[in-house]
Amino acid sequence: MAQYLIRRGIISIFTLIAISAVVFSILALAPGDPLAEYATNPNVPASLRQEIRKRFGIDDPVHVQYYKWARNYVQGDWGRSFASRGPVTDLVLGRLPVTLAIVGSSFLISLLIAIPIGVISALKQYSLFDQFATTFAFLGFSLPTFFSGLVIIVIFSVKLQWFPFVFDSTVTGFWPNIQQSIMPVSVLALAGSASLTRFVRASMLEVINQDFVRTARAKGLREKTVIMFHAVRNAMIPVVTIIALQIPEIFGGAIITEQIFRVPGIGSALILAIGGKDTPTVMAITFGIAILVVAFNVIADLVYAFLDPRIKLS
Repeated sequence: MAQYLIRRGIISIFTLIAISAVVFSILALAPGDPLAEYATNPNVPASLRQEIRKRFGIDDPVHVQYYKWARNYVQGDWGRSFASRGPVTDLVLGRLPVTLAIVGSSFLISLLIAIPIGVISALKQYSLFDQFATTFAFLGFSLPTFFSGLVIIVIFSVKLQWFPFVFDSTVTGFWPNIQQSIMPVSVLALAGSASLTRFVRASMLEVINQDFVRTARAKGLREKTVIMFHAVRNAMIPVVTIIALQIPEIFGGAIITEQIFRVPGIGSALILAIGGKDTPTVMAITFGIAILVVAFNVIADLVYAFLDPRIKLS
């Protein structure tokens, strides 16, 4: 176990270095000037503009900018935003609770919906329930979030006027916050549960016809015991990868959905930062997500070994 973690740790470090270097180079070489507003502002003298550019290190060579960013990032300093002129840490952490509330809630709901439906659908293959579940999965998987989001806004906000279609972070109170979160959470939960249902159903169909399941039944075990402790446990092994890779998305936010409902989360901050070529903010968000993806890949491998003793971490 220790050797495996050390080996994966070394590989992960080189992977993250490569990811950060590529993303930083793309941002540095992209057209545009993050401080272009100063160039067109007659109230800002040329000497002050040059001083600001020097302070942010915008005119430094790319490799020098990357070295400074990496050194500061390792020390916990994410830099200062070119747009807000404030610390990137405050910007990201200020938007993180909203993203965790919206995307995290939808992720939990999608798990609670997808796993039972996928399991029951596989056990009742070709039944009416299976046909309904398969139709739901393909419908939810096929509809893009921007389309389903707009449909929900038209029906429940414009026509019925049940929920506000613009998220207001200044709203206080439990029910008002729940009310304005229902539509974005529903959109994300529909897409997440639909795709996950397909994976759970396919995995269960593959497992329930295997020899060890028939052997468990032949031993006289109850059907509930066979399904829960033999079939479902082994069927969850490939699903773990999907779940583990979806968890970093909770912290990254749902970019399209946050734009539709004007949710002030991490996803909308990333879009604004890319549009304004705000390199410190983009790097803080994208590299943070990269760290989570690499970490949860390792966690998924550890869960594999727990679920299936045949898998050895060697």
